[in-house]
Amino acid sequence: MARRDVPRGSSDGGKDAAPVRQARTHEFRRAAVLAAAGSVFARDGLSGATMRAIAGAAGYTVGALYFYYPGKEAIYADLLGQSLDRLRMAVAGAIKAVDAGPDRAEARVRAGLWGFLGHYRSHPRELDLGLYLFRGLGPHGLSPALDRELNSRLIAVLRRISGTMTELGRLDPLAAHGETVAAFATMLGLLVAERTGRLKILDATADDVMTRYLDALVARLRAAA
Repeated sequence: MARRDVPRGSSDGGKDAAPVRQARTHEFRRAAVLAAAGSVFARDGLSGATMRAIAGAAGYTVGALYFYYPGKEAIYADLLGQSLDRLRMAVAGAIKAVDAGPDRAEARVRAGLWGFLGHYRSHPRELDLGLYLFRGLGPHGLSPALDRELNSRLIAVLRRISGTMTELGRLDPLAAHGETVAAFATMLGLLVAERTGRLKILDATADDVMTRYLDALVARLRAAA
């Protein structure tokens, strides 16, 4: 693939290069960079990936790549940030889709947690991004500022889940926080155990384990109401 050296203006130049068209072109090319970077990170991890490798996969020169991102950490953070935004929309959409009824509060709790689990099961590469599974579980290579920004997006997802628990159980903030953290840890554990085949070894399925966990959670929340 021939590498492209992207200029700072529109590819058409002249008076036809309207700001809206420039913005669309920029976003299209940036999306191409992110798609290529996702493959490179999956193969090499954040520590092993280079801007040169990402540029090559995207078909751009290294210089052109720096027009879009200051470094590979910013690319990785953008990928993970967009993934967390999609997770938030999946969870919010699942909760919103619950119809009105006498058991609506319980159904919203279940829907939000199944939405979280289902999103990552349908998008395993996004689970890898979220857990830094490419090269271990530590957030290696990301600056504290980027890590804080990404954590804030994850917290936004968990607040939606916590809100459904509070609605059903009338929990105080501390109790709601504890149940939300427990749910988060349970779902991540299930996702990793399922992804690595450990549940199959134990003759269990994520659906069965999740259903039992949700039944116990709902019982606790109803008891607290």
